[in-house]
Amino acid sequence: MADSWNTDTGEAVYRSRDAVKNLRIRVRLERVTSTAALSKHLQQQVLSQQDRGAIELETLTSQGHTADNEEELEVGWQEKLFSQYEMELFQNEATCQTPLDRQYHAEVKALNKAKGRRNHRIFTYTDHDRYTSCLPLHQLQTSTDLLTTTKSSPTFLAERMASVRHRRQERRTMDCSVPKSKIVNWEPTAEFVKSSHVVNNAMQTMHIMGDMAPPGRLGQKENEYLLVTIKTDGSGTVIVKPDFNKEPYRIVTAGEKREVWRLTLENVCTTMQPEEKEREQNMYKDLYIRHKEYLNSLVGQDFEMPPIGILRYLMNGEIVSAKGFEYDNLYIHFFMELPNNWSSLPLQSLSGVTQTCRAKTLGKENVAFFSYPFSFEAFYMCEKESEESIPQWPVIYFKVLSLDSWQRFRTEGYGYLLFPAMPGRHTVTCHTWRPLQTGTVSALRRFFIGGSPELEDHSYVRIPGTFKGERLSRFGFCTETTGSVTFNLHCVQQARAFVDATMLKKRRQKVFDQLGGFSQQGAVCTILEAFQRARKKMQEARESLPRDLVHATSQLQVESSA
Repeated sequence: MADSWNTDTGEAVYRSRDAVKNLRIRVRLERVTSTAALSKHLQQQVLSQQDRGAIELETLTSQGHTADNEEELEVGWQEKLFSQYEMELFQNEATCQTPLDRQYHAEVKALNKAKGRRNHRIFTYTDHDRYTSCLPLHQLQTSTDLLTTTKSSPTFLAERMASVRHRRQERRTMDCSVPKSKIVNWEPTAEFVKSSHVVNNAMQTMHIMGDMAPPGRLGQKENEYLLVTIKTDGSGTVIVKPDFNKEPYRIVTAGEKREVWRLTLENVCTTMQPEEKEREQNMYKDLYIRHKEYLNSLVGQDFEMPPIGILRYLMNGEIVSAKGFEYDNLYIHFFMELPNNWSSLPLQSLSGVTQTCRAKTLGKENVAFFSYPFSFEAFYMCEKESEESIPQWPVIYFKVLSLDSWQRFRTEGYGYLLFPAMPGRHTVTCHTWRPLQTGTVSALRRFFIGGSPELEDHSYVRIPGTFKGERLSRFGFCTETTGSVTFNLHCVQQARAFVDATMLKKRRQKVFDQLGGFSQQGAVCTILEAFQRARKKMQEARESLPRDLVHATSQLQVESSA
């Protein structure tokens, strides 16, 4: 008999699309020792001695004695079954204080007028009962441990959850300027983590209890034991502890007698017929189709498209980091310049300033991580131009500055970034420089009072917007290479020509090719980009060589040219 006990009393999690009100559980409680065992022994003696008439069988198999030893009951979700203690408590109207108590008083009176309650030892505590929250936690743990043959130790999570307090939602007035508690706790203690860092999901709970008292002593609180706990939330999750079983659980009562009870749980929910299941699936399918049609009516079938001959350029960028600069506490001021045939929205911001960031040591470099996001939207109007003119992309000019303890700023470097011609994700590192004024006085002025030469026109970093000549001379202009700034750019290009090319199954070409009449200009842009990449690779290779080898190579180049 001992080998047939079920010792796995862990909780089981079920997920169902059906309503939880259809849940029904059959609970069977049977006494297997003490009076029950003696009764079975006497019955066997009666059967063997029936001919001699020594003992009458009817005296041992009465209905009341059978109800004391075993009980089987079907319980629905949140179905209230009163215990003997509650029947005696709610009979007196004077003890009813809440509307729920008065409701139970009326139900108890109705049961007394009728044939009585259908349960004897098995009763329930629903989610609305005050006994659900007042039930001691140690009593729940003790009754759960009694279901197992071996002593189970609580898990780490159970120990942490045992002392959790639910957060109290306090209403604060709008004009309250002083917070009641600290918003950020920089040094949380173990007790603070245990009591605060818990996600509370709204769940309904139901307890199925059993009165394990000896016959004739029902209705005492110390003889109540927890049999089953059922929890559910609004997402269809049902938690049953312990799980439905084929082999019975064993419950050992406390006290002197230490009686043993057998507990059997069975799911007796009515299964759906194939016709009902198919009808429900069709109903859900129609509901989802109607919901999809409703969403399509709100959003529309097509995306918002720009007019013919206009390219929409959307950039979601991020200023990632800056490194290699002389001073700390860096911030970046940037703005966009739109060339000819480009325009932006009226409320579009063309400039921005990052937060001040302190640098941290990363390897041999001091790096300031900004992670500053920005977005920009521009439109290109395609016009008939000569094939010799090269279309220009918008430019981001930026200036890196440092802030000292006296709130004075210094110019650390200037740089620019050309909008990528191809859509997608791009990571670009831009090197910067700053104007240099020779002499000791300028160095002292920069260190003590923050004064340093600045550019009056930021577009001078690349090609000034006011320049109209053929050659730009910077002879005599002294500069100093400073650091670098890294950008992450996510670019999206949208034009009606893209959709037309996809529908006609044409080959994907450059942006200006699909806008029409710019095939040569697109080829020129591609050549220039390839030249810039090759030049950058040559500079990196030259910087990696030793200085003596570079000097010798330059002398050989001069001699060969002579």
